[in-house]
Amino acid sequence: MPALPTPESPDPTQRFVTHLTASLADGAFVKLLFGRYRGSARPDLRSVAVRRLALRGTDGLSFVYHHATRDVTVNLALAEALDVVRNALLPEFAHAHLLTARQDIQLAVGKKGRPLLRVGKTAAAAAALPAPAHDREKHRFLDLSRPFLAELGVTDADQRLIPAMSRKWKQINKFVEILDHALATAGLRDKSSLRVLDFGAGKGYLTFAVHDYLRHTLGLDAQVTGVELRGDLVQLCNGAAQRLGLVGLAFEQGDVRTHESGPVDVMIALHACDTATDVAIHRGILAGAGVILCSPCCHKQLRPQMASPRLLQPLLQHGIHMGQEAEMVTDGLRALLLEREGYATQVFEFVSLEHTSKNKMVLAIRRPQPLAPARREELLRQIAEIKAFYGIREQCLETLLGEAAPATAAG
Repeated sequence: MPALPTPESPDPTQRFVTHLTASLADGAFVKLLFGRYRGSARPDLRSVAVRRLALRGTDGLSFVYHHATRDVTVNLALAEALDVVRNALLPEFAHAHLLTARQDIQLAVGKKGRPLLRVGKTAAAAAALPAPAHDREKHRFLDLSRPFLAELGVTDADQRLIPAMSRKWKQINKFVEILDHALATAGLRDKSSLRVLDFGAGKGYLTFAVHDYLRHTLGLDAQVTGVELRGDLVQLCNGAAQRLGLVGLAFEQGDVRTHESGPVDVMIALHACDTATDVAIHRGILAGAGVILCSPCCHKQLRPQMASPRLLQPLLQHGIHMGQEAEMVTDGLRALLLEREGYATQVFEFVSLEHTSKNKMVLAIRRPQPLAPARREELLRQIAEIKAFYGIREQCLETLLGEAAPATAAG
């Protein structure tokens, strides 16, 4: 890398580059933004967002060029990336904003055409004390500068979070975090391409986020399909995807019970009502999904069947307790059935109740090896005993699996 001037250099632009280089060297770099394009070669270019990434095992920077109707991502090794910043972006833009862990650095061209450099401390650094753990800025898997967020009304035209969408923003990031961990565990991040099916896509918040993360952040050839029963929402989401020029993202009108789909790598079904969750899980198993992500809703099937064991009757005489019991038993049986079909399964809190009341997640990751026969027999016995204890005659997922035993789930 060519030698750079010291921070004492009188040239504000060179000092800005020096601050950037130092932040990359000591790990303090957070993000870099360019705005107020003043070049002539690309009149539709609006801004450029820069973040750090590991590029084929070496440090690099990812540049996202935000045009009026499309985004272009360019990933470069660190030395080449710094040359682009120094020789192309700084001359082309009238404003550059570097944020590090300790400093907020802005380079702007003044009214007389002269560059001015302003260096200030971040709020945390100015306080001279580390923030409490719960107040620290959390790592986000998505950036607010992503165009789909503005298109869906999560951010405004200046890429600022709309206050009313703060809970949705937290849900989106938490879901992508869970998906990222699941992909790594399942070995799917190493695949050349991925097929994702999202049942009940709704307004598409999570569908767009999954597509953006897989393609923009991970650089995978992902084909993401959102399936939604309401035609107006399908039209709305397809229109947004087309305006943004998103490749590999489509929305189709359909129902989880009738939608035709081939093999998938990731099956998502959030807030599918009652037994629709069972149908979605069954579809994921048959499709050979490596990852199944469900957030169940409306646990209606088992509650009328359940007979309260005598010992528990004083507790379950209250309707709210009976509802919670039915929810626990329903999702517990689903987890055991998924494990029986060769998946490692977890049931956990998706996000805090303060953000959504529908906060339970069932995550299943297909095991690389078939389940041992002895373990399968043990699971069959456990399921039968739980059903007998509560007097349950039928559970939808078990019935579906009995009708069409999958050949791919455990392989």
